[in-house]
Amino acid sequence: MKSLVLIPARLGASRLPEKPLADIHGRPMILHVWMRAVAAQVGPVVVATDSVIVRDVIVSAGGQAIMTDTNHSSGSDRIYEALTLVDPQETFDVIVNLQGDLPTIDPQILPASLLPLKDPAVDIATLVAEISSEEELTSPNVVKMIGTETVPGQFRCIYFTRATAPTGVGPLYHHIGLYAYRRSALKRFVQLPPSKLEVREKLEQLRAIEAGMRIDAVKVDCVPLGVDTVHDLERARIILSPPDYR
Repeated sequence: MKSLVLIPARLGASRLPEKPLADIHGRPMILHVWMRAVAAQVGPVVVATDSVIVRDVIVSAGGQAIMTDTNHSSGSDRIYEALTLVDPQETFDVIVNLQGDLPTIDPQILPASLLPLKDPAVDIATLVAEISSEEELTSPNVVKMIGTETVPGQFRCIYFTRATAPTGVGPLYHHIGLYAYRRSALKRFVQLPPSKLEVREKLEQLRAIEAGMRIDAVKVDCVPLGVDTVHDLERARIILSPPDYR
């Protein structure tokens, strides 16, 4: 499989304006994410943005960025447009969608996201981590994966929810919003209309589940911090405090 990493980076954000450019120890957040994606060495890395400023940040660092439409409703739509522009020859058959607001992501977990795609029955692969705190168990901001373990540390995903589920004795899993798509699966996904459960839970991946697409997940040990608020940004600055950041 030949993999391409695409990082959607929309400049407009209601809770944290100009989020991709938020400063973390002298570097814009999007640059931290790009650097870690490059360090993962799973394939070329391209930032898909609607901002000339974001594009110039990446290009100035020696990276590749491409301008996309300002009106995309989701990161998936943005990366699909970027894919058609960057790779019209269809050289790459696996597309990794890495969110541009994960500056603390461990590069080592990106290769893990590709493992389920060794099975030709899997359309989309993603990552989960076991929940260890009571706060995460009950928080609607933490998306839970409900799935069946197929081999140790790997799951066939049945559902995703913001509720505390499943009930009963056993671990719960925090879904990490990173996806590895087969190219054909990404094309199909963006052509589907939003599904009823997707709209109800506000979880885009449910569109694929409802359409009968197979999503498998790999368990990893760490959850990257998603930066959505000023508080999250301060936490990211603490986590990435020099000289620990490299």
